[in-house]
Amino acid sequence: MINFKQEIANKIAKVVDMNEQEIYGYIEVPKDTKNGDFAFPCFNLAKTLRKAPPMIANEIKEKLELDDNIIEKVEVIGGYLNFYINQNELAKGILEKVSNENVKLTIGEGKTVVIDYSAPNIAKPFHIGHLKTTVIGGALYNIYKYLGYKVVGINYLGDYGTQFGKLIEGYKRWGSDYDLTDDPIDKLADIYKRINALAEDDEEVLNICRDNFRLLENGDEYCTKLWNEFKDLSLQEFQKIYDLLGSHFDSWDGEAAMAKKERIDEVMELLEKSGRLTESEGAQIVDLTEQGINTPCIVRKSDGSTIYAIRDLAAILYRSRTYDYDKSLYVTSYEQNLHFKQVFEVAKLLGLDAKYTNGLEHVPYGMVRLPSGKMSTRKGNFVKIKDLLNDTIAEAKKIIEEKNPDLDDKDEVAKRVGVGAVIFNNLATNRVKDEVFDINEMLNFQGETGPYVQYTYVRTKSVLRKVDKVPTFDEIDVEKLNDEYSKNIIKLLYNFEDMLVQVTEKEEPCLLTRYLIDLSKAFSTFYNENKIIDDDEQVQAARVFLTYCVSKTLKEGANLLGMQMPEKM
Repeated sequence: MINFKQEIANKIAKVVDMNEQEIYGYIEVPKDTKNGDFAFPCFNLAKTLRKAPPMIANEIKEKLELDDNIIEKVEVIGGYLNFYINQNELAKGILEKVSNENVKLTIGEGKTVVIDYSAPNIAKPFHIGHLKTTVIGGALYNIYKYLGYKVVGINYLGDYGTQFGKLIEGYKRWGSDYDLTDDPIDKLADIYKRINALAEDDEEVLNICRDNFRLLENGDEYCTKLWNEFKDLSLQEFQKIYDLLGSHFDSWDGEAAMAKKERIDEVMELLEKSGRLTESEGAQIVDLTEQGINTPCIVRKSDGSTIYAIRDLAAILYRSRTYDYDKSLYVTSYEQNLHFKQVFEVAKLLGLDAKYTNGLEHVPYGMVRLPSGKMSTRKGNFVKIKDLLNDTIAEAKKIIEEKNPDLDDKDEVAKRVGVGAVIFNNLATNRVKDEVFDINEMLNFQGETGPYVQYTYVRTKSVLRKVDKVPTFDEIDVEKLNDEYSKNIIKLLYNFEDMLVQVTEKEEPCLLTRYLIDLSKAFSTFYNENKIIDDDEQVQAARVFLTYCVSKTLKEGANLLGMQMPEKM
């Protein structure tokens, strides 16, 4: 298939002093189809050429050599060069590619991306505060893999830290009061809540909890045994959530794996060699003032215990050696912005190849809040993902029973709609935007939601079931798709791959959710304005084939988000 953006970039590069790939990155798709298929903004050239953008655009237009078989015309609108592509060429290229089951993208071939996401805390409920990292990381994992990258998904479990000293102490005191064979995480969370309240009021209890953690760090048999039990029980419960969300991980190495003495000792030795490790009030720190960070990075506390920054540094060493990554992404809340700025700067002192430190990237996201405010496991003020998913599935089933009471396999459809609604809702807006959870909004079949995309997909499947056989690309006449509504769909289909590349450049899955909404809307308009099952066999074949391409792309895009599509609804 012709890469039309590349063709345009190549032609512009011949007449302006700019790198072809840089030009490619600036080329846009106009929102209004009347402004062409692609547009190149000339504003970025205004400063160097010292001319107004419209003047620059006109000068470039005059010098362009066009191939009428590909680019039909170029117009200047404001400071933009607007390119109009031969619609038959565009349709042929993209429809053939979409229908080809054997196309394998190689954009990321030879490159490795490590994605650290989800990372729930052992012995604490998996609540909606962990939902965004799980679905954002999962979507990025799928998209990078789809584009041909080697991807390593890491669930960096919160399985270490002072909280385990507290939990161990709580279990010592009240463990016999609880049956951990049923809802173990809820029971452990209750123990944690009790001991945390006691430790806040009693400094002596807090010190005992700290001592427990030091014993755990030093391999105490009893503390280690309890920790392993807590971890095993937690992972069994977490897996039930991951099964619903379709989450997969290649590594489950958490903080504890990076807290091993030999790994911590190596990091400390490398930092000492750098000459940047200093002492402050008994703690060991790295001053980052010269790097523009006023808060020092603490790597070991005054009581000798490690802190999670040094474990992150040990993880960077391990991952660079094990995976030889080109990118290493950390999908966590924006509340950890300072932490990762510190860790990434300190990582430069470990003697690693610049490839690895340059590849470190924090992918922050906003908080998920209740209408009453921020959640806290300490206060017991949170919504568990298990309950959220079950409630959403139950609500989806109610809606489905009202709309289609005779539908077969309502439970499975409700599960796909309910879980899909939750996933889509968490990916629907810019990831750094805070979100207030609203179950009614996410299940709105008429809004810009997951159920709306699923409903559109079901509508495409309904159309396809009305024909004996979906035609192949060789059996259709693309000239029968020259109406405005068909052209809008074709342009969107063409932009699917490019949009996915933009997702990886910005680490923004909401670009894909926006795309799926736009494609769903375009198909709804096409469906309402055109007669798909038509007396003209050639028109019907072309429109059915276009419907098939929309159906395939909607399913492919939804699967990349982690959603499953129902065949009927």
